[in-house]
Amino acid sequence: MDISDLKIGMENSYTPPFENNLKRTKTFEKDGFDSLWFSDHIMSWWPDAIWTPDIINLASLLKSPHDSYNLYPVMAIVASNTKKVKIGTSVTEIFRHPPSLLAHMIITLDHISKGRIILGIGAGEKENIVPYGIKWEKPFSRLEEAIKIIKLLWRKDKKVDFDEKFWKLKDAVLSLKPIKKNRAPPIWIGAFGPKMLELTGKIGDGWLPFNLNSRRYKDSLEKIQTSAKNHGRNPEEITPGNELCLIIDEKHDECDKMVDSPLVKNQMLTLQDEIFREYGISHPFGDNFHGGLDYIPTRYDKKTLMEAYDKIPTEMCKDFFVVGTPDDIIGKFEEYAKIGAKHIVIVNYTIMCDLRKFQSSYNCIKKVLDYFKDSSPKIVQKIEV
Repeated sequence: MDISDLKIGMENSYTPPFENNLKRTKTFEKDGFDSLWFSDHIMSWWPDAIWTPDIINLASLLKSPHDSYNLYPVMAIVASNTKKVKIGTSVTEIFRHPPSLLAHMIITLDHISKGRIILGIGAGEKENIVPYGIKWEKPFSRLEEAIKIIKLLWRKDKKVDFDEKFWKLKDAVLSLKPIKKNRAPPIWIGAFGPKMLELTGKIGDGWLPFNLNSRRYKDSLEKIQTSAKNHGRNPEEITPGNELCLIIDEKHDECDKMVDSPLVKNQMLTLQDEIFREYGISHPFGDNFHGGLDYIPTRYDKKTLMEAYDKIPTEMCKDFFVVGTPDDIIGKFEEYAKIGAKHIVIVNYTIMCDLRKFQSSYNCIKKVLDYFKDSSPKIVQKIEV
């Protein structure tokens, strides 16, 4: 693989004030990012109980950790104010957005963007569902049905009938079709567990896991490729992505300070207990805690959270976050590319740990981006599955 072929995207979810976000979006496109991604959260992963400036200096700027705009109108505005950059959801779900509605919203964005939309979709998390009075039930099976319906509505010119467990369509139509003939928006699945990896190989156009370290990434990609072959597909039809939380600075000691912060430790709570056991410890919230599926941050007080953070070793954080200088990060991205990653999405966690590093961290990220966008040949041999 030619390293210059590796696509680099940026997480670009909008928070108040709105006008500042659009300026950054235009800068990201001008600077050469391949894609911009928008998370679909009403509630963020960050708990209110620790959202005070003495613990999180970002709290001096955002009055609430949950201050974020709905991604769909934002994506429409972004699509109207950019020309080349791909625009994706990272990721949405089908509890709040039934498949027919989601199919309509995404195909509308496909037209506004002139064919630049990627539908990133996953099974969902309880934090955006249960507190809002929506029943959490059979997320995997529900997702598989939903993807089938979305593809049917995008593909069929005539009335659509569908009769399975969760949704039943009769004489349904979606006459709006992809703006580019025979090029529907690709569907990238945010897969982590065995059933989701199997589903990605079966029907996904791409894969967008979150913060997967290189060892787990390699193992999971092999499972997807095996699934694709078992379902008669060419694994090369599936774009392997990875959304990575980045802590970056020119100095290693600054990185070490940030990786030990409460916000980093909090993100680790979204990992499943089986991962904690690999480090010789249990999940701070119990042996059967399912990480991001179960974590509803508004339900924990400050004392409980701080005690949980104290149980998480810093080395575990360094294993799941991508931490270091620009040269370090380049090396880690190359490692993912050797495994088979073709699209990396950056979440700049640096500014969440230390708001003062807003510009300096972006300068560092720009060095990483420029390295991969340089036209000089940098060949990486692919690791065989």
